[in-house]
Amino acid sequence: MSTSLNTFEGSYLGHAERIPADARMECKICWHVYDPAAGDDYWQIPAGTPFAALPDHWRCPECDGDKHQFMVLHDAG
Repeated sequence: MSTSLNTFEGSYLGHAERIPADARMECKICWHVYDPAAGDDYWQIPAGTPFAALPDHWRCPECDGDKHQFMVLHDAG
């Protein structure tokens, strides 16, 4: 497996294993938010699936951006 598949720009220096299981992730192209509490209806990902556990073929359901284009969303407050 290529190491490029395991990198996340802006997310803990590319270490997917350091992304918390409950972290909400935001697409840097279209700002779509992946929330593990909700899952992803488009890709039939069940609620409770952490971002790091998404399949390699998963892409942004809004803009078709690669998984590595997502960044950790830090909520204010």
